[in-house]
Amino acid sequence: MSRFTLADLEQRVKERAKASADVSYTRRLLDKGVAHCAKKFGEEAVETALAALDEDRGRLIAETADTLYHLLVLLEARGVTLAEVEALLETRTKKSGLDE
Repeated sequence: MSRFTLADLEQRVKERAKASADVSYTRRLLDKGVAHCAKKFGEEAVETALAALDEDRGRLIAETADTLYHLLVLLEARGVTLAEVEALLETRTKKSGLDE
């Protein structure tokens, strides 16, 4: 099983964000602005949901990877870190989702 983590992906996004748009798809996305990044994330999320309905495991895994990447690009565009999201998730583990 892979040891590549979401933190690793976040770091890769941060590194690629510093590169030239000539060589970095991440930089190109960021240069188009938050709205474009949000749209790309939404498109990937819908593709993930559709892949789940198709019951195609391989496609679901691939679309999930795309969704996670685009989510991290969107967070980068807004200056939000994965650690901030994880901290909030940790607080939520202290109560039932039914209480929210």
